[in-house]
Amino acid sequence: MARNDSLSDALSKINNAVKALNRSITLPKTKLLLQVLEVLKKNGYVGSFELIEDGKQGFVKVELLGTINSCSSIKPRYPVSASQIESYETRFLPAKDFGIILISTNKGLLTQKEAKEQHLGGVLVAYCH
Repeated sequence: MARNDSLSDALSKINNAVKALNRSITLPKTKLLLQVLEVLKKNGYVGSFELIEDGKQGFVKVELLGTINSCSSIKPRYPVSASQIESYETRFLPAKDFGIILISTNKGLLTQKEAKEQHLGGVLVAYCH
């Protein structure tokens, strides 16, 4: 069943797969999902992922490390300035320096730490801890 928010669907499938102790999951490929997976991989939340071409949209097979407690998209996608990021950290993350918030900036998809270091604002996309 196709839904409107493919990123939200993919992140909830990842959540469910981690809770079911699955080692990998296959998700429909989108550009935003690939960027999110790249950041999650860089921060140690998922392992490697590979693209599976089927002649249509394609799929992504993601190796799960079991390090995710919770992962979700942020709706509505709030615009934030660099000075407002701290308040959203307390809202979406359980503790200081525990987890990441993904922010879409004009420099690409960054974590909240990278965005604060570069003094960039953007749009909140998702969080993971």
